Amino acid sequence: MSHHGHGHRRRQNPRENHERYEHNETPEEKLRKNITHYGEVDPVQELPRLANQIFEYVPANIPVVTEGFRIGVTEQPFKIPYYAALLRLLHDRPSAEGSTTSLGRQVLEDFWKTFQTSLDKQAWRETRLCVQFFAHLTAAQVISPRSMFNLLVSLTAVMDEFGVPHGRASKAGLCAAEGLMIAGVIIKKDVSLDVSEIINGLGTYIEGTHNRKTLVQPLVQFYSDKPTLEHAEEWLDCALAALQALNANEFSQIADSVPQPYAELPPLSDPPFEIPDVLVPPENIEMDSLTTESGEDAQVKKDEWPQCYVRLFDDDNTPDPTTPMGFILRSNIIDMIDIFEVNRKDCARLLLEYPKWTLPGTFKARPGAPDQPVVEGKGWDLDNTLIETILGTSFIVPESVHKTVYYITLITELCKSSPQTVGPAVGKSIRKLYALLADGLDVEIAHRFAEWFALHMSNFGFSWVWKEWVPDLTLVPLHPKRNFMRRAVEYEIRLSYYDRILRIIPEAMAEPEVRVMPDGAPGPEFEFEEPTHPHFEAAQGVLNLLRGRAKPEDVMTHLETVRNNLQETVVDDVNIDSLIRSIAVQSLLSIGSRSFSHFLNAIERYLPLLRNLASGQLTSSSTANADARTDIMSTVATVWRRSKHMILIVFDKLMQYQIVDPTDVVAWTFTHCAVITEGQARGTFNAFQWDVLKSALDKANGRVMVQRKKVAVLRREADDKAARAIASESAAMEVDAEAKPDAAPAGESPQLTSALKAFTVLTREQKAALARTLDGFVECLATDSVSPTVREVVTEHAWHNRANWEDDAWESWETWGWYRHWNRTYSPYLHNYVHTLGTVAFGKVSSKPSPAGELFRKTWNIATGQEL
Repeated sequence: MSHHGHGHRRRQNPRENHERYEHNETPEEKLRKNITHYGEVDPVQELPRLANQIFEYVPANIPVVTEGFRIGVTEQPFKIPYYAALLRLLHDRPSAEGSTTSLGRQVLEDFWKTFQTSLDKQAWRETRLCVQFFAHLTAAQVISPRSMFNLLVSLTAVMDEFGVPHGRASKAGLCAAEGLMIAGVIIKKDVSLDVSEIINGLGTYIEGTHNRKTLVQPLVQFYSDKPTLEHAEEWLDCALAALQALNANEFSQIADSVPQPYAELPPLSDPPFEIPDVLVPPENIEMDSLTTESGEDAQVKKDEWPQCYVRLFDDDNTPDPTTPMGFILRSNIIDMIDIFEVNRKDCARLLLEYPKWTLPGTFKARPGAPDQPVVEGKGWDLDNTLIETILGTSFIVPESVHKTVYYITLITELCKSSPQTVGPAVGKSIRKLYALLADGLDVEIAHRFAEWFALHMSNFGFSWVWKEWVPDLTLVPLHPKRNFMRRAVEYEIRLSYYDRILRIIPEAMAEPEVRVMPDGAPGPEFEFEEPTHPHFEAAQGVLNLLRGRAKPEDVMTHLETVRNNLQETVVDDVNIDSLIRSIAVQSLLSIGSRSFSHFLNAIERYLPLLRNLASGQLTSSSTANADARTDIMSTVATVWRRSKHMILIVFDKLMQYQIVDPTDVVAWTFTHCAVITEGQARGTFNAFQWDVLKSALDKANGRVMVQRKKVAVLRREADDKAARAIASESAAMEVDAEAKPDAAPAGESPQLTSALKAFTVLTREQKAALARTLDGFVECLATDSVSPTVREVVTEHAWHNRANWEDDAWESWETWGWYRHWNRTYSPYLHNYVHTLGTVAFGKVSSKPSPAGELFRKTWNIATGQEL
């Protein structure tokens, strides 16, 4: 075949096509872009050049310049000192020829409006970063110290509000603390201004949070309620410690802690800017409230807890957050991680470039970079600092700010960007966390650690020095380190396949008796698939009908026939109804086991069959039958015992289609889960049980939230309709004064009435699920019948003897950990229903005085706000 060149068109390059239609930037857009992209090469050298570019823009466009500053300050906090220096330079010339007001002054006045908007919206991160900006301007003598001090006092006053939520108080306190760190050296020169007012206000509030800290500290010591943390730092505590250190030295350390590029500029000739008086607006309260049938408030507000960050390295390796410089460095890194969540690639790049925005010598020089001056007390390792901070934010309990997968992928991007330096930091962090498992690492943090380890390893060929952990195989099987190995391998198999992981791990770990590797590849297990099984023929008949896509009615009729036949052949101790349910559900799962879509199709096609089975009937549906629903869940768990994540998926769909209720799943978790998945009954609670429990409670709580929003929308529509009716009647009265208007429409619409009834049912179900959970933990930990081990593991003597613990002690300790995590995770719901839930459940708690009983009650009281 011949080809003629002139007969073929060249394929267009997408880049060329993009450039052909590239958007031409307007002068205003270029100016804003220059401000927001400032410092790409050398921040110090670019300062005067950028100031001249802004001056050369005639006439001055104050809104565009202000918008550039707003974006830079609130989205690039590491540049804030340099933006303060830039604004200081803009004070050197008037905004226009003949004007008496400098360009910088007009920009600052406009920027203040931006700050006020953020404060009114209670956008606390933006507010805090603006306060930092104002603090640097105070240090640059652009803003008056007294007005800055008054702003910080106004923010501190939030912590004194009656019943202030911790989230609001801590965020306002951090605004005041960070502002005082930067501007304190100038404020303190005015003897009439007492900075101890702010420091003492922060300290007084922190003293009232000690009890709450005991539920969120990363390393658990159940016997201790002291506020000091081991291998962790609480963020407000760090801010207070840094402030106290600065105040003790007249804030002189701040010059060695944060860049001050404005320090060499001459003083302003104009009087400083006076920040207007500020009143922090009250917290937003939703007026459209709903109550449950028992009178409790159904509106749930997210409960924020003290933020405790795990420490993995010594202070000479990573900055100590209780020091001024350490706090500021970590604050910047945390803000960058938070802001750039939308683009992890940009976040990784900016984190690795962060030393450019710090003082010389802050971090060690990176390979290939110019040498940094040696500064005593500095020279930290950037990679260790980044990984420690990212993991610290990822491991905040009860939940991290962003989804865990974001932090995992961010670490992956850092490793890809600088594998020679970040890779070793990740390895060190894994070893540090693994060591902490034996020292009381929180069960939820250990859970996330296993997920991160497995997912991270999957991105790098599962390459890990597994032989390091071989000596720990001598520990008891339920030791936290052994549990970690088991969970990590389970996750890795899920991310890869069984044979590959089997080839990677050492031979000692692959032995069946050490229980690290599963005894077989994951997949479904069907009880009736062997021809030798006595009920093989009965199961095959049902399976063939399902494979042939028979109608649900035909399948149910056939099951009734099978049931009648089995009654004549099985022995008396076999429950015929349970057997029929097992055959039907296993057959249904068999045809749905090929893929997720096959499973969904099977479930949706045979929903009538499942509903009848759940009601305890075959050919007709009746009221819910608890035993029938339990049988269905146990059958699902039996089939997917080797693939536990499939149990969660199937349970979620069963709840979605209302085959089982969340309360059924909660009850099954405590009573049947261990028997089915581990082969023996246990009076304790483990990580997989937590996953099942959480999915059920989240489903119940989510339904209430969705229904509540629906009721709110319908009420607003009804109110709008009534308002329009009244307005039209008023207009009619003006036209005909003698006419008598009809009464305004009263009552609720049918849709609203139906929605309110559904809301009542769902809140009842929500309370039932929470109450059953509390009952389950009471039975595990606090009744007279619990084992002595459950009571002993929370004592100081037992904890210090943990090296000699057997499996029963470690699983009891883990159960206490999950009870603690349940309380802090669902505290908003527990707080709303505290009297309904606690009255019945705590009647079963042992009345005998013991450390275990006291711990059980104290944990509940802290979570429900009864002991703060």
